[in-house]
Amino acid sequence: MKRDIQWLVYLGVEQGLFELQPCLNLGRSLGEEVDIVAFAEALLDRKACTNFDALQTLVEQAYGLAQADKPPDDPFRRNPAVIEEKHQAHDPEPTKIPASMPDLSTLNLPADPVAAGALMRKLLQACHEMGASDLHLCAGARPFVRHSRNITYLSEDVLSSKASELLNLCLLSDTLTTRFKERQDLDFALPLENKERYRVNLMCHKDGIAGTYRLIPSKVPTLAELGFDDLARIKKLLSYNNGLILVTGPVGSGKTVTLAAMMDEINRTRSDHLIAVEEPIEIVQQSKGCHLTQREVGRHTKSFSSALKGALRQDPDIIVIGEMRDLETIEMAISASETGHLVIGTLHTADAANTLNRVLDVFPASQQTQIRIMLSHALRGIICQNLIPSVNGGMALAYELLICNTAVRSLIHENKPEGLVNVMETGAAEGMRLMDKSILSLWEKDIISDRVALSSLKSDMKRQQLRELIKLQRPTYAHE
Repeated sequence: MKRDIQWLVYLGVEQGLFELQPCLNLGRSLGEEVDIVAFAEALLDRKACTNFDALQTLVEQAYGLAQADKPPDDPFRRNPAVIEEKHQAHDPEPTKIPASMPDLSTLNLPADPVAAGALMRKLLQACHEMGASDLHLCAGARPFVRHSRNITYLSEDVLSSKASELLNLCLLSDTLTTRFKERQDLDFALPLENKERYRVNLMCHKDGIAGTYRLIPSKVPTLAELGFDDLARIKKLLSYNNGLILVTGPVGSGKTVTLAAMMDEINRTRSDHLIAVEEPIEIVQQSKGCHLTQREVGRHTKSFSSALKGALRQDPDIIVIGEMRDLETIEMAISASETGHLVIGTLHTADAANTLNRVLDVFPASQQTQIRIMLSHALRGIICQNLIPSVNGGMALAYELLICNTAVRSLIHENKPEGLVNVMETGAAEGMRLMDKSILSLWEKDIISDRVALSSLKSDMKRQQLRELIKLQRPTYAHE
């Protein structure tokens, strides 16, 4: 690549004006004979750089420096083979099981509750060490863990009904054991002596008892650590004194951790009264700037709706609802957000339009007009998120962000949620972003592979554009 373009990319990346990966992509597609002006225009056209004035100044600076010497480091020679390799379509490497993992073969399973309790503690600790997200112990099936969404079996032997019951009940208190036997379903948080916590679900099925153990982070991550890069916009949402913020996504998309990070952000930056209602309490938080109260459905209150009704009499400023799942809870949340409270809640929806439909659909037709009007005034924003496999074997956060402006309120008021996509596309300057934009950003930063990006995009047009770009940049790579 020409020396002036080397200087342009070297300085731009060092100053944080743009990322390296889009420049490498452009270098492959434009060729080594492209001039600096055309290269800079391509950066703007592909939105790899959005600051025209700063880029123009950098072009002039790079051209002048190139007359004297080359840059101290050619950015186009930075591990190109490694970057190229990360984009190839490889099968995921098998999950490594740590040596500390107990032997779960049938012959080595304990026969009494005390020994079973010791084995379960070792088992959960080993799952924590390997970075698994879930442990599954189910009667009539092989025990397995989920790591980066892939299933890894821990034994070739299936668990008998007796063994599954012993393992899944050995760490329960007498109260929880009685409750499970009465209801045959149970959700609870399991704290262990090493301060690790697990969200546990137990159920009965045709072969016996099944238990799922979700590993909870030991500390509250920040929003930046989770992968949110629109921090100013999200922090502004969290600074309001009233209104409704919704965090949505499919099961396993990290909503609970995002909710905890939001609570921590509020707890560190505001001096208010925050009441959180969760089922169960997963990440325990202490009061900092705020007076923070965490209540668990089943232990401290009968339901989300009853806890929310009580919270309105407890002088809160912020109310966090672990899951808005029924008509009464959703209606009270919207009402509370209109009457001087900031309400943050979660829903199992995939995008902003579906979120609005999900909220309205729980109400009878006779109430939907009224609720829609209330929602158009109360809503502050929606964060829809998902976790997708990254090239380093972990998971990367992809998300879309809707900021409720005049156009959004009008669409909600007029019951035209299908128009939200266009508003979000044109509202980038206000911080809005669609899921596909987030996925493409992860791909451009070399965080996710070609295969993952193509399979994750929602828009057929975006998928075809990316496929053509991949062929242009890597002609030797034949995507399946």
